[in-house]
Amino acid sequence: MPPIPDRSEWPVGRAEQLEPLVRRVLAPNPSPYTFTGTQTYIVGAGREVAVIDPGPDDTGADDHADTNGEGHVAAILAAVGDAKITAIACTHTHRDHSPASRPLQAATGAPIIGCAPLMLDDDGPRADAAFDPDYRPDRVLTDGEQISGDGWTLEAVATPGHTSNHLCYAVVESGALFTGDHVMGWSTSVVSPPDGDMAAYMASLQKLYDREDRVLYPAHGPQIDNPRQLVRGMLGHRRQRERQIVRLLEDGGPHAIAEFVSGMYKGLDERLHGAAGRSVLAHLIDLERQGRVAVEDERWMIRA
Repeated sequence: MPPIPDRSEWPVGRAEQLEPLVRRVLAPNPSPYTFTGTQTYIVGAGREVAVIDPGPDDTGADDHADTNGEGHVAAILAAVGDAKITAIACTHTHRDHSPASRPLQAATGAPIIGCAPLMLDDDGPRADAAFDPDYRPDRVLTDGEQISGDGWTLEAVATPGHTSNHLCYAVVESGALFTGDHVMGWSTSVVSPPDGDMAAYMASLQKLYDREDRVLYPAHGPQIDNPRQLVRGMLGHRRQRERQIVRLLEDGGPHAIAEFVSGMYKGLDERLHGAAGRSVLAHLIDLERQGRVAVEDERWMIRA
């Protein structure tokens, strides 16, 4: 995973025009998990616009101030200017994506339209610390549903896997696709059970590979100008990880999750070992469903 680049190359809180219908505003929340921060997109060039992934709720907090001393919501409003926000759309409900939907709605009256709220069953240790429990959409979009405004149309593309409620959004007029955390230009996505599902994630990658999008705009990292090439590589990477897991079990016997991580992720930043372990677990659960591996006392083994 690459280091966070020079922040001067990624201006915080300033609208950047990416194409006629798309502007980007970077939130001030860089981290090993968010790269340079969450990228909020504004769609539309006329009287009505949509805001995609408004980001964290940092309404003026000192520790999340942008370069002008204001919060990310203020930066979004400044970028929108006199246009009317007619939709606030979130790709999913991790806390670096959806919490700012509420103060943005309070400031503009715009409806929150997009991914479903995520409710995990309380059947064991919780895995939803990174989720936004207060997200309340006014309208949930299903695969293929559209919303439109002055000169633009957004179509929901259901892409479960990273989270079960993940949506991408296609700009019908231009061939652009906003991919949230499903496909990123700097790293692969974490797939964390019980909500994250590796089989669903792989199916969603294949779904994007079968599309003909011109450009991908992820929530983190640079735009992707070669969508099918990148997605093909991501599919291959995940299949390689699965083969690594099987080889480790065949050659070394039963393994705990931490042993997989040390054997598969040489040189990985220790702060990311936990996330790597979650993706390993997602692969193992998928292999278990296929009847290829089993687990006993938290140690995984080839199924006899």
